[in-house]
Amino acid sequence: MAAVVAVAALYALFSAPRVPPPLGRGSSAPDFELPRLAGGAPIALSALRGEVVLVNFWATWCKPCEDEMPAMQRLYSALHDEGFQLLAVSVDDEPGVVVEFNERLALTFPILMDREGTVSHRYQVRAMPSTFFVDQAGVIQEVTLGGPMTRAFIESQVTSLLASGGNE
Repeated sequence: MAAVVAVAALYALFSAPRVPPPLGRGSSAPDFELPRLAGGAPIALSALRGEVVLVNFWATWCKPCEDEMPAMQRLYSALHDEGFQLLAVSVDDEPGVVVEFNERLALTFPILMDREGTVSHRYQVRAMPSTFFVDQAGVIQEVTLGGPMTRAFIESQVTSLLASGGNE
């Protein structure tokens, strides 16, 4: 009987789906390529290596997501030419609602569409918004779940990463 239990336990251990470790500080940011809301060439995270990248997962129905967008827009406008990129990854199914949201808030940073949820799944997104601060080497230096983030918080994270030059 003990042998049957041991075999069953081993089978359960090796046949269970593998859950990847959670992404956090020090994890390599998983690469992805997603289409832009506005059309044009898709954007790949790996193409932005050498820059600080804020990857923000959000949805139009998420009030904290909407509340933090103006702060992210101001920071993007101020620091985009200094090596800062912002990728807003929408998990909405319908591009039309994202277009209306984008126009209403006059956002100029790239909005990417993750309609199938492939990238949000890879990043283990469980809350909206979820934000990953990625350094110049492609390493996640900070993760923020929920929101809204304040402009001061976003700015402190981004300016610290810009100043470090990827030497975290």
